[in-house]
Amino acid sequence: MEPLTWPEIQHGLIWPLLRLIFFISIGLFVGILIEALNWTQRVAVLAAPLARLGRLKDIAAASFSMAFFSGFTANNMLAEAYDKKQINDRELVFSNLFNSFPTYCLHLPSLYGMILGYFSGSPGTGWAYVGLTAFAALMRTTSIIFVGHFVLPPLPEGCIPCRLDEADTRRKLEHPLIRSWKRFRKRLPKIAYITIPIFTLVFFAKHWGLFQWMQKSVGENMGFFDFLPPEAISIIAIYLLGEIHGGLSTAAALLSAGALMPHQVVLALLIANFFSSPMRVFRHQFPYYAGIFKPRMAIKLIAYNQSLRALSIALVAFGYYLFIASR
Repeated sequence: MEPLTWPEIQHGLIWPLLRLIFFISIGLFVGILIEALNWTQRVAVLAAPLARLGRLKDIAAASFSMAFFSGFTANNMLAEAYDKKQINDRELVFSNLFNSFPTYCLHLPSLYGMILGYFSGSPGTGWAYVGLTAFAALMRTTSIIFVGHFVLPPLPEGCIPCRLDEADTRRKLEHPLIRSWKRFRKRLPKIAYITIPIFTLVFFAKHWGLFQWMQKSVGENMGFFDFLPPEAISIIAIYLLGEIHGGLSTAAALLSAGALMPHQVVLALLIANFFSSPMRVFRHQFPYYAGIFKPRMAIKLIAYNQSLRALSIALVAFGYYLFIASR
């Protein structure tokens, strides 16, 4: 194994870590400020009917609305409410999973822009893949509303925001910006103390080849995909070994050459998404989640998120396969 060079450390660890801390800081401060200004109820009005149907509190509705614009802020709002014991463990998990669809929509422009670039010669293929993954995200949010309606306790009668006015003496006397800054300075070091070492460990694990070994182990066991042509299996394997760009470029090349039909490419990408996303999320999201939430809760949230995500992608892929097979 070659030793790390300073440029590799600088561009692979230091700058990405600083960028991560910067965006977490912005999301944290905005979330605290929204709370301090007591805007949570106003923001929550946008998603209040859905949250009420799923028996979720106003902070879940506010976080849902904010997740369309900033995932950092949305999660920090939930973390603030959880630390203040306004929501319990189960409500935090449900509220976080409730944000599946807006979180997907947040990344949709860049996702589709990238896929459209790869499949410019066959835009229908890109539309199909993005549409199916969007439907899977919608399924996740809908399922949380449905399950929450039966699992979570009923909300107070006639209460839409479901939270008492917190206008205490300190809120009246102290300016919201000052109060937000004090809470921000208290929380940010705790986030940094957890995020920095975890991000560093993930960086070195990647350099030592841990993730490549795990991806290769999965990529070498593709025998159970014998219902796909070998070219489609190569998309899945390269997707796992070379991440998303390698898989997409391979899929585009095979599609352009006529080696695969559009529906075979879409199905292969869905399967590759199913197998690769948990590993990619652990590499990229665990340091961020562990900074916002406590590590144990971060692992719990990621596990629930990825389990639900994998299940939804699997169901969509299976439904798409049956649809194609019936034609």
